Amino acid sequence: MIINSVVVVGYLFGVCYLAYKGRRTMRMPSDYMIAGQETPSGVLGLSQGATHIGAAAIIGFGGTAAVFGFSLLWLGFFCILIGVFIAFVFCGKRTRRMGRALNAYTFPEMLGERYQSRFIQGFAGIVVFAFIPIYAAAILIGMARVIEASLHIPYVIGLAAFSLFLALYVILGGLRGVKYTDAFHGVFLFVLMAIFCYWTYKLLGGIIPAHQALTAIAPLVPERLAEGGLQGWTAGLRLGSPFWWIACSSIMYGVGIGTLVQPQLVVRFLKAPSERELDRGVLVAGVFMLAMIGVPLIVGPLTNVIFVERFGAISIAMAWGNVDKIIPLYVTTIMPWWFCPLFLVGMLAASTAALSSQFHVGGASLGRDFYAKGMGFRRMGEVFTTKLGIALTIIATVLWGFVLPPSSIAVATAFFFGLCAASFLPPYLLGLYWKGVTRAGAVASMVGGFCVSFIWMIFFHSLGSTALFGAANLVAHADPASWQSQLQYVDPIVISLPVSFALCIWVSRKTKRMPKEHLNRCFQYIGKENKGR
Repeated sequence: MIINSVVVVGYLFGVCYLAYKGRRTMRMPSDYMIAGQETPSGVLGLSQGATHIGAAAIIGFGGTAAVFGFSLLWLGFFCILIGVFIAFVFCGKRTRRMGRALNAYTFPEMLGERYQSRFIQGFAGIVVFAFIPIYAAAILIGMARVIEASLHIPYVIGLAAFSLFLALYVILGGLRGVKYTDAFHGVFLFVLMAIFCYWTYKLLGGIIPAHQALTAIAPLVPERLAEGGLQGWTAGLRLGSPFWWIACSSIMYGVGIGTLVQPQLVVRFLKAPSERELDRGVLVAGVFMLAMIGVPLIVGPLTNVIFVERFGAISIAMAWGNVDKIIPLYVTTIMPWWFCPLFLVGMLAASTAALSSQFHVGGASLGRDFYAKGMGFRRMGEVFTTKLGIALTIIATVLWGFVLPPSSIAVATAFFFGLCAASFLPPYLLGLYWKGVTRAGAVASMVGGFCVSFIWMIFFHSLGSTALFGAANLVAHADPASWQSQLQYVDPIVISLPVSFALCIWVSRKTKRMPKEHLNRCFQYIGKENKGR
C-alpha cells in the first residue's frame, strides 16, 4: 500500500506539471476549446485512443467479458473498424475540412453552423452537457473501484478525491493540457496492457492451454447465467437469448456505432493540423485500440480459469456478483506485487485522459454551445460559463457515481453512446456527404432520435430503466417466453437510430433545401486535394 501511495503521488505531480505546461501555451479561446491546430499525428492517434479508453473499457468491459466470454471480442473489432478506420478515413477528413470552413470549435457548433441553426447547436450542447456525466460516472466508478482495492480507501472518498484532482487539472490546462497528457498516457497504457496480457497467458501456460482450460470449465457456468444464454466462455451466447441481445444490441452495436459521434472524439478531428496527420494517426490509433480494447476482453474471460484454479470459484462469484470488481480483484490477488502500482497508475492515466476530455466537453457544451451560441449571448462570459459548466459536469458525475448501482459501468457507457448515435449520427454523417439535408430534417432527426431513445430506455429497456432510474419497465412482468418480454433486452439504439435516419431523409426530401451559397461555403474544401492544408 505504501508503494502504491508513493507511485500515485508521483504520478499526480507529473500530470499537474504537464497541465501547467499546457496552460503556459494558451493564448486565445480556441486554445481552450480545441487546443489550437498543432497536434502531431502520433499525439493525435494516441490522444484519440486514450480519450476513448477509460476505466469503463478496461474495468467495465473487462469485467463484463468475464461473464459473457470471448463473444465480446466483436466489440474490439467494431471499435477499431468504426471508431478508428471509418472515423479517421471517412469522417475525420471531411469533419476537419468542414470545421475549418465553418470555423467550428466544438461538435455541436459544427452541427449548428452546418445547418445555420442556433437551436441545433443549443440542443446538441444541452444534450451533451446533461448526459455526458452518466458516461463519465461509469469511468469514475471504475477508477474508484481500483483505488478502493489498491489503496484500501473507501469507495466514496476515492471517488470524490479523484474528481477534485481532475477539476483542477482540466480548468487549469484546457485541452492543451489534456493533449500533452493524452500522449503520455497512451504510451504508458500500451506497455501496461502488453504486460497484463503476457502475464495472464504465462500463468496459464500459454495461449492454447489457456483457451483449452477455459473451454473445459464450461460445466461450471451457473444456472442463472445459463438461463440468460451463456453456453460457455468460449462457446458464445445462445442466439436470441437475453444475454445475446444485451451483448449484441447494447455493447457491440450501441458502443461500436456510438464511437463515431462522441463529442470528445470528434473535437480531435477539428484540431488536426493536416490530413497527412489523420492518415498517419490511423495506424497509431488502430494499434493502440487493439491493445486497449482487446486485452481486457481477452483477460476478462481467462480470469475465470485462474480463479477456479486458485480459489475454486468463477470470477463473478469471487466478486460477489459485482462485475465492476472483477478486474481490480484479479490484479490485487493474482498479478505480481510490482504490477499493482503500475496498474493503478495506468488506470489513473486512462481515467484522467478520458474524464478530462469529457469534463471539458461538458463545460464547452454549456458555455459555448448552449449559452453563447444557442441562447445568443455570443462571447459575454463564455470562458467563465465554460468553467462553470465543467464544475457542474464534475458535480453531476460524482452524484451519478454515488447513485448508480453495482455492475453499471457497461450499461451507463452503452446508454450514452447509443443516445449520441440516435441524436447526432444522421445529421452528422449525412451532413458530411449529402447537400440535400435540410435544417428541418436535421432538427426532426435529432429531436426524434433523442425522444425515441429516451422513451425506450425508460419504458422498455430493463437494464437502463433499472440502473439509471431505479424503476421497472412496462414489460418487466410479461411472460418470459413471450416476445413482449424479449423487448426489455433490446437496446434503444436498435429502434431509435433507424427512426432518426428515416426522419432525417424523409423530412429533408419534403422541405426546402439550404441556400446554395451556404452549401458552397460548407463544402468549399471537400472534394479537393487538401493534404497539406
